[in-house]
Amino acid sequence: MSQNILITGANGNVARMMRPMLLARYGSLVVSDRAPVTQLAPGECDRTAALGDPAAVIAACKGIDAILHLGGQSVEATWDIVNEANIQGAVNLFEAARIQGVKRVIFASSNHAVGMYSRACKINAREKVRPDSRYGLSKAFGEALGALYADKYGLRVLSIRIGNVAEVPADERRLSIWLHPDDMFQLCVIGFEHPDLHNEIVFGASNNIRTFWDNETAFRLGYRPAHQAEDHAAHALAEQADIAADPTADALHGGGFGAEDFAGDLDRTLWN
Repeated sequence: MSQNILITGANGNVARMMRPMLLARYGSLVVSDRAPVTQLAPGECDRTAALGDPAAVIAACKGIDAILHLGGQSVEATWDIVNEANIQGAVNLFEAARIQGVKRVIFASSNHAVGMYSRACKINAREKVRPDSRYGLSKAFGEALGALYADKYGLRVLSIRIGNVAEVPADERRLSIWLHPDDMFQLCVIGFEHPDLHNEIVFGASNNIRTFWDNETAFRLGYRPAHQAEDHAAHALAEQADIAADPTADALHGGGFGAEDFAGDLDRTLWN
């Protein structure tokens, strides 16, 4: 399928894993980040744009059919940083897509949009958001923004609540949330090509038997993860042995993001 695809956050780890696979499928890519992308493969062109600069983002979206929006602040930070990069930045991105007639947006959401759920609770994508951090809240906002632009302006939007994209799961929690790069790529193809996509939220996880999530929506769209975390359980559990126990982090989907600055009633949080 011939499409002009833009990847934001192109200097980031996930983008570096996705770019070769997307380039092989689509033939060319426009890559963008707040700093120039200097290591370009044949078929890639750079359009440098900070997400906080609306004019630059509009320019980056010119002639684009579909966007993989990986840009923004990737971990917890102050309100000012999260707002500029992930909240106002997402507004700028979706509005630029509308202005330039982009047809599809894949929004890189996060498991931290629902990180305050108890690990004893398996949830689906229709459950209410329960962000575990300012970062997680910004991702929940981005999902809602995607709904607005799909319903009101006709974009086709896929929000992927990414667990952890890596070659192998790094610890016990990631045996539940791990996403192999091949499976992330498969979700991207669904977002770019599924003919009936309107606005959906899916979990970015491989075939993990310890999963916290019911990923029925992704399966309905044709997702068939090829990798499973349990193949790497010995490695992940060995790494876990070197990590100090934390009763709050160990009880929550979001782990340390939920435990940081936690001053609530853990029993009540876990019950609800």
